Amino acid sequence: MNRRPLSRASVISVGVGVALPLLLLTACGGEDDGADKGGGSKIAGADQGGDGKKSPSPSVSSTAGDRPAIKLPSDLSYSFDWKTGDPKKDAVLGDAEQFLKAVDLAIVKQNPLHEAYRFYSEGKEAAAAQKYVKSYSDDQASVTGLSRFYDASVTLKKGNQASAVYCQDMSKSFDKSLKTGKPQKTPGSKDDYVLNAMTLHKNARGIWAASNLIAEPGSVKCQP
Repeated sequence: MNRRPLSRASVISVGVGVALPLLLLTACGGEDDGADKGGGSKIAGADQGGDGKKSPSPSVSSTAGDRPAIKLPSDLSYSFDWKTGDPKKDAVLGDAEQFLKAVDLAIVKQNPLHEAYRFYSEGKEAAAAQKYVKSYSDDQASVTGLSRFYDASVTLKKGNQASAVYCQDMSKSFDKSLKTGKPQKTPGSKDDYVLNAMTLHKNARGIWAASNLIAEPGSVKCQP
């Protein structure tokens, strides 16, 4: 894979196309409030992220109208082909999009405690994102290229909880050495196509904050 995944399913060894669904189906979750039938993955009930505790408060305003600015370099681009047509579900995906971009911003800035991703995450996922960004800063690496997101399915749950299952195409997304400024390309493979499951919680700011994320590189559900 050209770019390291943001998260990875811990039981990936049970087999491609099996590990992530097993994690989702056995995870804790509330009652469904209607799952989107589009996308290719009708999996519901992503892990709720345990205690649901918030990450340390970022140094930004607590109102949704004062979201942190996410300005990324021109060599980073995205394609989000994942609208469901349901305004409530698309609001979940909208904040998920901001979280994913905010993590990349933290990598670009080489700041494991960047305020933007902390604004869009909490608990387990905020800690995981910090560790992920630090892995880049420790390696003096950044990211470049195009990331495509598609085939999303959203489940709304009681208690301001939601889960989003979606595919990611990382075949044109690369790690980049800060020493040389060059992309660190490797031969493409099926692992460039990743099935992700993100759990989100609508917090007091009115933001759908990511609370947990698991991923399965090479999923048969996401292959072109």
